[in-house]
Amino acid sequence: MASATGMSQSAISRIWRAFGLKPHAIETWKLSTDPQFVDKVRDVVGLYLSPPENALVLAVDEKSQMQAIDRTAPTLPIMPTTPARRTHDYAQHGTTNLFAALDLGSGAVIAQHYRRHRHQEFLRFLKLIDDAVPQDLELHLVLENYATHKTPEVKKWLLRHTRFHLHFTPTSSSWLNLVERWFAELTNRKLRRSAHRSVTELEADVRTWINEWNRDPKPFIWAKTADQILDTLAAYCQRIKASRH
Repeated sequence: MASATGMSQSAISRIWRAFGLKPHAIETWKLSTDPQFVDKVRDVVGLYLSPPENALVLAVDEKSQMQAIDRTAPTLPIMPTTPARRTHDYAQHGTTNLFAALDLGSGAVIAQHYRRHRHQEFLRFLKLIDDAVPQDLELHLVLENYATHKTPEVKKWLLRHTRFHLHFTPTSSSWLNLVERWFAELTNRKLRRSAHRSVTELEADVRTWINEWNRDPKPFIWAKTADQILDTLAAYCQRIKASRH
């Protein structure tokens, strides 16, 4: 860039920093093709911004295939001028699936590990939620479009438990489910720097972290309206259309 414009490299660097430009970085994104995209966005965001009275809104999802990973050598601790260091290779000791329901009001989480990820486990988790939440409250669950959430067995159970109301996010729109924000906290604060020699050890460690979280939970506040989200996506679509000409 400096050579092409006749400017100094330091000037180009200052301009990039001033405008937050990062030519070396590329991010990925995916536009949902769900035919009910607009209606689903308005439904889910409406729950976030204006939850119904006498009801609990829960953002529900599964963090599947969590790996129990142990490094092949102990991690070297941080030292003056030297960051903590660990081996690039590791040993795998199995996987587990964490089902989680984030209470949008309080930030508290109902969670349970299951070794498999089928509709049977999803039903067991629904029953856990049913037992954990007072019976006088309606339950509105924000979910993604997994096949395990829509099996005949699940539908029959929901018909017998009428306080449960399911709200599905559009396809390819996991960013609309607030529990994903909590999963990011779990990954950054616990999983990324941890080592576990068994699935049982991983599950116990995560359970301890969740219990600590629930002692002083922090809710995540949804700020954007449905109209703001749809306007932003419309602008992206216009840019895509313009880039093709």
